[in-house]
Amino acid sequence: MKTLLLLRHAKSSWHDDSIDDHDRPLNDRGRRDAPRMGALIAEKGLVPDRILTSTAVRARTTAAAVADACGFQDDLIEVGEMYLAPPVTLLECAARQSASITTMLLVAHNPGMATLVSAIAGESAEMPTAALAQVRVDGEWADLAEAALTLVDVWRPKQL
Repeated sequence: MKTLLLLRHAKSSWHDDSIDDHDRPLNDRGRRDAPRMGALIAEKGLVPDRILTSTAVRARTTAAAVADACGFQDDLIEVGEMYLAPPVTLLECAARQSASITTMLLVAHNPGMATLVSAIAGESAEMPTAALAQVRVDGEWADLAEAALTLVDVWRPKQL
């Protein structure tokens, strides 16, 4: 059994409309929420073996803050195709990872994250900024598209 963690990036700033979407930074709330979610990951004993993140500034910054707060000891892996990716692309990125990894965190964007979590849950699931979903994977990463995926829990910063 493996664990897939799905994290929507923390709240980003819309303060400067001259900044390209890919380059938007986190706002104050995002800078507060990302470490809170990392602390939750540590508290739940879910520190990942690998973190994949979208290349967008808001996702990379979220991933770095979460990694620091949960005690992740490896390098973040930036994946360009995760930027605004649909669920199938997110699963394909995870499926390419080594079988030796037992817990993996993906940091990406809506609507892909909410759509993926909803599909796994079998009902509509909201993924506001910095929301974290824990998914049990009964199978291997390479077979992720056919593996049994079970939504274990979803945590949202406002609920902590």
